[in-house]
Amino acid sequence: MGFHVFDTYVKGKNGQTMHFDVVTDKNDTEKAVSFAKEWLKSIGEKDAIITAKECRFCHTQSVSKEIEIEIMTDGYFIVKMEGCPE
Repeated sequence: MGFHVFDTYVKGKNGQTMHFDVVTDKNDTEKAVSFAKEWLKSIGEKDAIITAKECRFCHTQSVSKEIEIEIMTDGYFIVKMEGCPE
């Protein structure tokens, strides 16, 4: 099954840019932005500006069984890349 990856760059409250991917089973930018907002809120960045400009479809790929289970459970998976909290 192909999962859709949205490349995302958001400026945090400390001014540092966070780079992460939102991976979901739907190729829906609006949904990906919503998932990014949910995750940002969970890490204390509820005021971060996130729109379709910051969260763009990148590609479709397969994922590991563990990530697939998380996507089926939560709707999405976040791949932390740069500037994201542990």
